Amino acid sequence: MFDAYRIQDRHAAEKLVAEDFVFTSPQDDHIDRTAFFERCFPTAGRFTSQETLELVGAGEDGVFILYEYELKTGERHRNAEFITVRDGQLVETQVFFGGPVRRP
Repeated sequence: MFDAYRIQDRHAAEKLVAEDFVFTSPQDDHIDRTAFFERCFPTAGRFTSQETLELVGAGEDGVFILYEYELKTGERHRNAEFITVRDGQLVETQVFFGGPVRRP
């Protein structure tokens, strides 16, 4: 899904997102699949890179992922997500925004 998002392959992403998908972030409160594809999916153009730092299974159908990304402005940030997957599709994503990454 992260690859489909980065290259804006909506067709591939739609196959990975369940019809009853729910997305939550500090900016979006339990939005549905349609709203996610309208509001959130098109935002990949802001990034120049994204790197997965940690991926940890949680329970039978969940994963935590920590990733770092760079914006076109040069700023770097980290976010964490808890993603629930069932039958090969995302059914829920909860995003937790991190702050800027400061390099020594």
